[in-house]
Amino acid sequence: MTSPPAAIVLQARLASRRLPGKALADVAGRSVLEHCLRRLCAAAVGPVILATTTRPEDDALASLASGLGAGVFRGSAEDVLGRFSRCARERGLGQIIRATADNPGVDQEAPGRVLAALRATNADYVREDGLPHGAGVEGVSREALLRAALLATDAYDREHVTTFMRRRTDLFDCVTLAAPAALSRPDVRVTVDTADDLESIRGLYRAVAAQMPSLEELIAAWDRVSCRSVA
Repeated sequence: MTSPPAAIVLQARLASRRLPGKALADVAGRSVLEHCLRRLCAAAVGPVILATTTRPEDDALASLASGLGAGVFRGSAEDVLGRFSRCARERGLGQIIRATADNPGVDQEAPGRVLAALRATNADYVREDGLPHGAGVEGVSREALLRAALLATDAYDREHVTTFMRRRTDLFDCVTLAAPAALSRPDVRVTVDTADDLESIRGLYRAVAAQMPSLEELIAAWDRVSCRSVA
């Protein structure tokens, strides 16, 4: 019997509280969302599915993802845990690599490392510690995701998907890996939470001058830009 497939599920919506519309903000000629989708597709661990909301404003996100060959799943705007569990169930997924669409510097190799650990340990949940902020992904088994969706009642846990699992280690087997030494730079930010973050990631892409730089290249660019700003 064939095992259920793994997939990368990327959550996104335009109604960000701190920086509305950031998923479509331009970085080096591509939107933040497009950078995320292209980098995650490059991981080549399985299909990439955009999990967005049913709100009309997010039609643009769904259209962009479809145009790049990604799958699209639409669900609740606030109950993101429910959105993910429905996606896993309705698409017949076995392992889910969770990514978020505010990370245009996500490490292309991270999904492969996390998925391999998820399968090797048979854990419910796997994450890496020490990567630049915004470079990582999370891995969760289908069974754990569906169980969390049944048990979690707090609004924060419903919105943030994996917080219930990470907190309730009495119920879920959670594994934390050390990031590869060359990528262990928690002081670096490659995420977009604020307007300052957006300008920072634009600066990093200008410094690298590549359409899909590796995480190591982004870290090196961070160090160069930081040195110039100090000087």
